[in-house]
Amino acid sequence: MPETSLTSLYIMAAIYIVAGIFHFVTPTIFLKITPKWVPKPKVVNVLVGSIEIGLGVALLFPETRSYAAIGIIALLIAVFPANWKYYQIVKRKKQQVQIIIALIRLPIQALLIYWAYVFV
Repeated sequence: MPETSLTSLYIMAAIYIVAGIFHFVTPTIFLKITPKWVPKPKVVNVLVGSIEIGLGVALLFPETRSYAAIGIIALLIAVFPANWKYYQIVKRKKQQVQIIIALIRLPIQALLIYWAYVFV
């Protein structure tokens, strides 16, 4: 694997591991944006955090890398409704800077999916 790809892989793994840890450290942030239709949001938050950590670690091993990348793609699709809810929350509060950030976050999901796809 070329050095740039390896660096990209390590960055991606770190992002998902750190994001997963934040589900445990600051669960309130994630619970606020969890759609109301999600059953047992606290349990789902712990599950998503655990999955993010596991997928981040699995990216580091050639034997599990492609499975982890596919899992990350599925996870990004699954959590998209939370990002949409975050956008709706800040839009209601009319916080211009946060609205722009939330809007930028939505298409970034597609870029993150592509980034993971590179490692499938």
